[in-house]
Amino acid sequence: MVVFFNIVFLIVIVYFCFKFIHLLMKLKKDKIFPITNEELIAIRVYPQKGVNIPTFSKQKIGIIMYSILLLFIIGMYIIGVFFKDLDASFYLLMFLPLTYSYNLLSLFAIIDDGVLYGTRFVPWKRITSFHFERIDVNHNYYGYSKEVNDSYELIFEGKLSKMSCIVTTDDSKEKLRKILCGHGLLEVNNSAKIVEETENNYPKN
Repeated sequence: MVVFFNIVFLIVIVYFCFKFIHLLMKLKKDKIFPITNEELIAIRVYPQKGVNIPTFSKQKIGIIMYSILLLFIIGMYIIGVFFKDLDASFYLLMFLPLTYSYNLLSLFAIIDDGVLYGTRFVPWKRITSFHFERIDVNHNYYGYSKEVNDSYELIFEGKLSKMSCIVTTDDSKEKLRKILCGHGLLEVNNSAKIVEETENNYPKN
């Protein structure tokens, strides 16, 4: 059983390291959005603060923190290999930092072949659709700041997961819509999506 956990955890470490290296390579590429200061200010991954400029120098702190986290995880894995009497809870504990590591980089940018989001790069082929949700009084983000109130949450639906960001201006919203549709993504009408989800929650006769 210990050997099994060692193998599984090694695969997870290699996967996260590969995804991080992939992100760093994509970070070098030319950005489609945001490319102006106004567009950068209009985007937020979290309602409390804006994103950083999508360059190595401006993302340096997040890159260093994530690198330290990966080195720590690798070190703990090596300890686990040498101390074979460690149980499964040790490995599960190591999974927790990786689970919440995506927010170490305050990053959102669109490049020619996909989206840079947090600590990962998501290619277009893994995004199935997108839609905008109005941030009104019924939205979870409403009330964080006046910039966020009555703006929009852009939600990407993926094959295995989804991601989102906040768009605070109409100009940036329309530019994002044009870019995403231009890359073949389907915009799902939010009201239709709600109806569909409601119908799926009830058994059919």
